[in-house]
Amino acid sequence: MIKAILTDIEGTISSISYVKDVMFPYSLQRLGSFLKENWDTQEVRQIINLLSQKLSKQVSLEEATEIFKEWIEKDLKETALKELQGLIWEEGFKNGELKGHIYPDAYEKLKEWKEKGLKIYVFSSGSVKAQKLFFSYSVYGDITYLFNGFFDTKIGSKKEVNSYLEIAKSIDTQADDILFLSDVEEELDCAKSAGMHTYRIVREEESTSKHPVAKNFYQVVLPDG
Repeated sequence: MIKAILTDIEGTISSISYVKDVMFPYSLQRLGSFLKENWDTQEVRQIINLLSQKLSKQVSLEEATEIFKEWIEKDLKETALKELQGLIWEEGFKNGELKGHIYPDAYEKLKEWKEKGLKIYVFSSGSVKAQKLFFSYSVYGDITYLFNGFFDTKIGSKKEVNSYLEIAKSIDTQADDILFLSDVEEELDCAKSAGMHTYRIVREEESTSKHPVAKNFYQVVLPDG
């Protein structure tokens, strides 16, 4: 019996194009000025320390700006970058320049599952901070109440089986009682190997998959066990 839903964001709950064509360019545009304006704040210093540890050297403002710019352009899933983007996006969401895109079918089904007593969690490469901002300032307003918890790459890569085992352990739920929703085959493979049920969300084009496929959340049928 499914007791919990674990879902990806980009390409699953939200449009890939919104993240790639709106949110990423926004963080790239604001990167240099944001770092310069906030270089001495505790939050940014922690991020720079993370970057310095990864590179095994202390980085300057100019070096950090260039490195993060390159990482954004390559869409690297680096924790330091995701934390920094979360801070930049916070400004955008709070001043109204950004508003989290949510597919109507995802919003309606998440509400329905929540009302039925299912617990709903998010697992995204974006930082937990960025996830909460995204859902706090969505096109449907603040919908963070729908979610019981958020996970990012601090718990592990989305393409490692152990990450899903750790999530199941963290939410105190057997993997067989969790349904994972994503548009990425490798992520679904890992969740399946961890013992979770899976559904691949394929919204825009036909795709073969080893997993059950749905074009939207309306087509997702909860497994019996």
